Amino acid sequence: MDKRSGTGITIFILCIAGFFVYAYLLMLSEWSGVVLQLSVLMITGGLLGVIAWIGYTMATTKASLSSITDDDGK
Repeated sequence: MDKRSGTGITIFILCIAGFFVYAYLLMLSEWSGVVLQLSVLMITGGLLGVIAWIGYTMATTKASLSSITDDDGK
């Protein structure tokens, strides 16, 4: 097994273990309310961060020549 395959298997196993830890914290621990609130906060922050990045990129990117010219060839 090469290094890349080993890294892939390690990531796979860590993700499965992370899911079980998250499920335990969410369903069986006394911290379930906090875990749920933090999960929603991280998802919302990530989504709004991506949208903000798209807006920033649109605002700071110069228009290309192809978008300025007329497409019907006149």
